[in-house]
Amino acid sequence: MGLDFNGARFLLYAQRLGVNFERTAMIGRQSLDLTKAELSTSFSDFGYSVNKELIDMVFTRDQGYAEPLLAYLGAQDIHSFDFSAYEGATHLHDMNREIPPQFIEQYSVVFDGGSLEHVFNFPVAISNCMQMLRIGGHYLGISPANNFMGHGFYQFSPELYFSVFNSQNGFKLISLIAFEDRPGGAWFLVKNPKEAKGRVMLVNDEPVYLLIVARRHTKTGIFDTPPQQSDYIATWNPDEKSFNQPPLGVPQDSKRISLRNWLKTKLPFPARYLVQRTIHGDGFNRRFFAPMDPTAVKQMPEG
Repeated sequence: MGLDFNGARFLLYAQRLGVNFERTAMIGRQSLDLTKAELSTSFSDFGYSVNKELIDMVFTRDQGYAEPLLAYLGAQDIHSFDFSAYEGATHLHDMNREIPPQFIEQYSVVFDGGSLEHVFNFPVAISNCMQMLRIGGHYLGISPANNFMGHGFYQFSPELYFSVFNSQNGFKLISLIAFEDRPGGAWFLVKNPKEAKGRVMLVNDEPVYLLIVARRHTKTGIFDTPPQQSDYIATWNPDEKSFNQPPLGVPQDSKRISLRNWLKTKLPFPARYLVQRTIHGDGFNRRFFAPMDPTAVKQMPEG
């Protein structure tokens, strides 16, 4: 578990949004897996003043773990949770099991830098993270998506996080971002499948991570109603518009839909893949993925 170049930039992006790191819980104690030059570049890109003493302090004060970086971002209390003591976590807890009451609603940030895919009982683990947040606090997550088979138990879909961090569970999903884990990989804002009227899917050649920023705004019974996939809800509910219909205000393009349906039913998968890569060379369909510059984002409004 460690913060690489994009992981560190994600924390800087979160602070740019207005996330308060005052009391931070790390799921797994995060190490720093980037170079001093990469951290210095990231600070500069996000408008922070940089000096050699600061960079040296971040890398040496806690034996290469992430606490000094979090402290620089405003964290006054930093706790880490792990199953084992092998990395010196503050608290030992198996996230397969419910979090003890003394940790509920205690943190302004719960940060999972790549641990929950290794926890078999994911619904309990993510519920623990949600309950640990006080009202107004933020969940920050870095999760594997495409091309991570074998890395952990799971690799995750955008649909999962849109279904978990919603008003029914007392949360608002502020930002969901996808990026390829390669030098210079672009960041993309991911659209909600319910709003896009389609499954947000990706076929690409490189490992992809999801970055999640979600805010807890009310206390509710988390998962009192288990999440259901949004297109099935639309299918089951006769009052819902068909998932294949365009959004309101967008004219129906029958020729385009007919062509898409023909491609789906007539072409074998390798041919469909080639067509998709011809249209979207990086695999990121702009219907679902919007390129973004994290350094240009302004602070989010309250509420």
